Amino acid sequence: MGKGRLEAFSDGVIAIIITIMVLEIKVPHGSDFAALRPLIPIFLSYVLSFIYIGIYWNNHHHLLQAVRHVNGRILWANLHLLFWLSLIPFVTAWMGENHFATIPVALYGTILMLNAIAYFILTRTLISHHGSDSTLAIAVGRDFKGKVSVVFYAVAIPLAFLNSWLACVLYILVAVMWLIPDRRIEKTLTS
Repeated sequence: MGKGRLEAFSDGVIAIIITIMVLEIKVPHGSDFAALRPLIPIFLSYVLSFIYIGIYWNNHHHLLQAVRHVNGRILWANLHLLFWLSLIPFVTAWMGENHFATIPVALYGTILMLNAIAYFILTRTLISHHGSDSTLAIAVGRDFKGKVSVVFYAVAIPLAFLNSWLACVLYILVAVMWLIPDRRIEKTLTS
């Protein structure tokens, strides 16, 4: 089957996820800048999560650019990724509302790690369907960034129990590492 419906459905779900996140930011009961101060941790967690959702949307788009068709296994792998992405608004709100407390920060990292694993599964399912000599397989290669990301999350989760801010620094480092879209797919498609 074609990939168009998968792309459209995924884009819609991701748009809803971003909408839910912004709706979690409540308008303050005051008209001066001091009324915004309690929203700073909520806004910071929102910015980080918005960037993560944008990274997944961008890279998901690149993944699907490199394939021609999908099957049932790919549809389920994609739903698996969307499930974990859909939990980001919850952990974002919990982390922000609790000023980056230990357990919310650790759970945030757990959800990020499960998203990374789900993305890896989707990638491998697509490669399995299209073959080890496919454009996608060549473009993904050894997937160094994906593996490093999971390692960073695995370090950050227990680190949150020692220092939640250091765990957040690792989450930010992973986001920075992925901010620039994965050019391997674009290079492979154009060559």
